[in-house]
Amino acid sequence: MAQLANLNGLTEALPIRPKLNNITKAPKRAKILGFLGKKQDHVQENPLQVSRRLALALSSIALIGISGNGVALAKDNGLWIEDFPLPVPSADNNLDNEKTGTRNFLKKRIYVANIPVQTRRRRIKKYAFDLMAMEDLIGPDTLNWVQRFLTLKTTFLYFDFDKIITAAPVDEKQPLLDLANRLFDNVEKVYDASRRKNFADTESSYADTRVILREVMDRMA
Repeated sequence: MAQLANLNGLTEALPIRPKLNNITKAPKRAKILGFLGKKQDHVQENPLQVSRRLALALSSIALIGISGNGVALAKDNGLWIEDFPLPVPSADNNLDNEKTGTRNFLKKRIYVANIPVQTRRRRIKKYAFDLMAMEDLIGPDTLNWVQRFLTLKTTFLYFDFDKIITAAPVDEKQPLLDLANRLFDNVEKVYDASRRKNFADTESSYADTRVILREVMDRMA
């Protein structure tokens, strides 16, 4: 009983809830609400992360180019595109199919940077090598991937060849134009066969194209 009495005396001596007059309450953190969320999640996030998201959001708006002055034309400073929409590439030389007036493999809405001619020559050589390695990709069940791979690589080849022919000396223009047209005529056959899901035609057309790709690599060396 004496021990209990001592405990009661101790609890009466201590305050039940100490009052801290000099300590202020910490402000409540802001609630971060998702734009697409159906529920309001109470998430405590690092202010640095919020600042980064805000910066990314503002930069996205700047890239889209929303303004009251209308859509501006794209400006290429040699390193990046400053405004939108992106410029549509065009060819100055006669590289199209005489019957259709175009090339069936060309990828639409693609941006081709205005790089030096020598750099374009190196890219043609590299992409020709990539297309030669496409032989392992061709199969009865992979023709859709052949079509996509062919479209991406040959679109750049098309516009790079055009710029190289334009900048070439007069005596080299026609040989380069003939080489490019022979290549693209065969590429069209491969593309058409892969689009029709005809494995035999794709394989035979690619065999002829591969010979010209080797010639292109030798010419761009």
